[in-house]
Amino acid sequence: MASTFAGIEIGKRSLMAHNTQIQTAGHNISNADTEGYSRQRVNVKAFEPIYRPDLERAMVPGQIGQGTDVESIERIRDELLDSRIVAQTNEESYWNVRDKYYSMIESIYNEPNDISVRTNMDKFWEGWQELTQYPESDAARQAVVTRGDTLSSSIQQQYRSLRGIGDQINGDIEATVKQVNDLSRQIAQVNGEIVRSMGMGDNPNDLMDRRDLLVEKLASLINVTVTNRDPDEFMVHTDGQVIVQGSLARQIASVPQIDNNGYGKLIWTDTKLDAEFKGGTLGALIELRDKDIRNEIQTLNTMTLNFADLVNDVHRNAVGKNNVTGIDFFVQHNFVENVNGNYDSNGDGVEDRSYIFRLSGTNELRPQEQIGLSGTMTLNGANGNVTVQYFPTDTVADVVNRINDSNAEVKAYLDRNSHLVLKATASEKMEDPDFAIRHVEDDGMFLTGYSGILSASGEAGAFDYNQANAVNVLAGAQFAVSPILDPAAYVGVNQQIRSDVACVAAGFANSKGFVEPSDARAAVEMAAIRNTKVMIGSQRTFDDYFADKVTAVGLKGEQAKNQLESQNKIMADLKELRDSISGVNVDEELADIIKFQHGYNVAAKFVTIQDELLETLINRLGV
Repeated sequence: MASTFAGIEIGKRSLMAHNTQIQTAGHNISNADTEGYSRQRVNVKAFEPIYRPDLERAMVPGQIGQGTDVESIERIRDELLDSRIVAQTNEESYWNVRDKYYSMIESIYNEPNDISVRTNMDKFWEGWQELTQYPESDAARQAVVTRGDTLSSSIQQQYRSLRGIGDQINGDIEATVKQVNDLSRQIAQVNGEIVRSMGMGDNPNDLMDRRDLLVEKLASLINVTVTNRDPDEFMVHTDGQVIVQGSLARQIASVPQIDNNGYGKLIWTDTKLDAEFKGGTLGALIELRDKDIRNEIQTLNTMTLNFADLVNDVHRNAVGKNNVTGIDFFVQHNFVENVNGNYDSNGDGVEDRSYIFRLSGTNELRPQEQIGLSGTMTLNGANGNVTVQYFPTDTVADVVNRINDSNAEVKAYLDRNSHLVLKATASEKMEDPDFAIRHVEDDGMFLTGYSGILSASGEAGAFDYNQANAVNVLAGAQFAVSPILDPAAYVGVNQQIRSDVACVAAGFANSKGFVEPSDARAAVEMAAIRNTKVMIGSQRTFDDYFADKVTAVGLKGEQAKNQLESQNKIMADLKELRDSISGVNVDEELADIIKFQHGYNVAAKFVTIQDELLETLINRLGV
């Protein structure tokens, strides 16, 4: 039969259960504004009833209950919803970073008209146009020099602004890497505490909330997914790599790269393999630094280098007012001092590469003339060599356009003497040098006897930069050594011209080797470069370059802004849904406290009654 004091025990259990529920509700209210907190609920169940299966079992109608018992205290959480929030957090932070930095990039291209590169370049062309009308004027020459200086300064300023953003992004990357490492260590530490707590049979709700909050913060930095199949080994993955496994956390380090202006690449400290991140704050920063900003600087360098090269090509063949010729208008700094572009790339003391920017053929070509030849050219591209075929019915212009429309990192055009020119572009891969022709080959005759660039067809006559004196295969073609990295950083008017404006060449030498005072042919040719179809990357004219560049930056900025607004709305809806499930409603908790308080009071009354019954039983029975 049941114990005489069973009623007291039932009342005690009820008091303890209601007290636990009141404490839990109070815990919820006190953490209503705590970031990452999930409201908790007490699960109660009926205590095990008295049951006597032997022959001495009392003859009672059924099992006798023994009150209530606290089964567990659990947090209210939707794991599927949490997974969606983690995924969307990654997307939101990615577009937030891109929107922030593209606003900065747009401000560089949206400079006031009087100081922008485009305006100053227009004034530079206008200076040459004015010189065509007054070729004997020193004042017109001075205007050309001054406007050249102003243009150079604006190009350098734009380069410094872009490089400054790159440096800022690089600093953010280093700071974000420290955050990722710190968060992964904290998650691993909390994992260990959770495992120990669960091993003792507890439900570590607050620790789990803290871990979920840390995972969500980590998800804003990198793209992560969570695996929790094994309670003892909570795992966090990022782009196919494990970053947290149980109480172990992998770390990331930044290793400086010479090929990327000293900016570091990320590696896993344990394996030394590259650490790649495609989402979150870190993924956006790396993409901005190594792709977007790098592309902006490369495009500016490409425009600057080809602009200076075209101006210099005309100017060095023209004659100044002082009858001096062969002078470059803009300074150019070669990558190496060696006249053949030879360079020791591995530092072993032996020259093993040839860095050549431009190859100019010796033969005059007519753009609309059919070449009457067939063959295949092989030119270096971003992912290996690229082949360009030509056929007998093709015109010279067709072949030039086919080269420029290919994926080769070598472009072509006809210069002022109608000679075929091949120029290197900026390279897509960091390990490949910018503005260096890496391979030119022709199994036919277009690049050999027809245009006069290579001396022989086939592999034996190919130009390949992976050897010293690679220019020996040229058929007397002129060539230019590759420039020092980032020509936009140092472009400027030649000091000799700045010191003596009479060196500015407006005309060409006559049959006697002198220039006529009224000769303005060189100035006319210089002014015509403005609208001439020339090679500056994928654009055809300088005006095309400025129009396309501003449009491209504006569209990317617009895309980032629109995507961010979309992600903000998605995240707001998801967080609102999570708050409705896991958030603390103070009014609801207060109502529960009142309910639990009534239960507690009733249980206390029940214990009092039981006490009175026992007192009657013990003190008065039999009196």
